Amino acid sequence: MNATHEPVVSELIDLLTLERLEDNLFRGQSRDIGTKYVFGGQVLGQALAAAQATVDNGRHVHSLHAYFLRAGNIDHPIVYDVDRTRDGGSFSVRRVTAIQHGKVIFFCAASFQQEETGAEHQHKMPEVPQPEDLEPNRPLPQDVLDRLPIKVQRWLSRGGPFEFRHVYPRDELNPPKRPPYHQVWFRLSEPVGDAPELHQALLAYASDFHLLGTATFPHGISYYQPHVQMASLDHAIWFHRPFRADEWLLYSLDSPSASDSRGLARGQFFDRHGRLVASTAQEGLIRVVPDRAAAAAVPAKD
Repeated sequence: MNATHEPVVSELIDLLTLERLEDNLFRGQSRDIGTKYVFGGQVLGQALAAAQATVDNGRHVHSLHAYFLRAGNIDHPIVYDVDRTRDGGSFSVRRVTAIQHGKVIFFCAASFQQEETGAEHQHKMPEVPQPEDLEPNRPLPQDVLDRLPIKVQRWLSRGGPFEFRHVYPRDELNPPKRPPYHQVWFRLSEPVGDAPELHQALLAYASDFHLLGTATFPHGISYYQPHVQMASLDHAIWFHRPFRADEWLLYSLDSPSASDSRGLARGQFFDRHGRLVASTAQEGLIRVVPDRAAAAAVPAKD
């Protein structure tokens, strides 16, 4: 670990560095980033790191498909049990089960492939301003922060390891209704090592930011509002081309549908050269409950 990393960057890398308990069994710590439960990106990144630790044939992950079953407790570690499902001629598959307090909270399957050459095409990157031409996120004044719900105060007052610059910023505290499209540039706030596995785990972590929120845009609601419950139900990532998480990436998002208190969101990651490096999709729970007390009393997935 580079001693010059900002503390929050070092904390994130430590979070994605798992303790090996057995050949296929790992333990990861949890981190409070201001959310009520364990952040979904944490479990995605740790589960991918666990799977990567059991693949030693030079293959790299190209897809991950996950389900979130229970909310994770931020005060306790999570155990990851990896099943070495298959090592074939070109592909390897790993299934990962995340366990907390003896119960499965998450599982995923990840597929790894050796590098190959073949036909290529991709979507064109949206035409948006460069990150240097966009304003960084500004912190809220303390008097405004003090009037917000505790979960929102914790979320907004803690600096994170990633820098975000929104192409079309939205007031999340008083959200207007608008079409379900969103673009945001982001990068890790400090340079890190060159290992592709690290950058893939970092992207898995970051992919849970802003994704489901895009499905709230047409309805004028947001996670920050006390009567809104949101939780990831599933998540998929496809890794297309090499990238670095400590260099600017454009996360281009849209939401084609919301129904039955569920929203579907999709995302594409482009590097500064316009290369499509990864894609995501997620369905999540979006509930609007009568009041703040009801939101606090009802677990998000019960």
